[in-house]
Amino acid sequence: MSGMLFGGIFLISGCGNGKKPANDTGETKQPASCKDLSGISAEEKEKRQKLGYVEETPIVDSKCGNCKLYLPPGEKESCGSCSLFKGPVEENGYCTYYAPLS
Repeated sequence: MSGMLFGGIFLISGCGNGKKPANDTGETKQPASCKDLSGISAEEKEKRQKLGYVEETPIVDSKCGNCKLYLPPGEKESCGSCSLFKGPVEENGYCTYYAPLS
């Protein structure tokens, strides 16, 4: 009987009402600046560095804005992103995995 009671309590505690907290919109918070990496893990920062990401391209015609891996900013966002690493990406940035659009 006590096992059934414990199981019932466990089951009830695992159930939620399906509501999200008032401050949880389900959206990713956009940084105030494309240089703001405060929400990025050390591992992701290291990945950006290993891929040679820089905020300003050294090669005029090769920039994040015309790369296949670049994800343009959404509505009301100022920074894009990249499919290779997390965090904000400058449209005029560059990394060693640059893949030109066809």
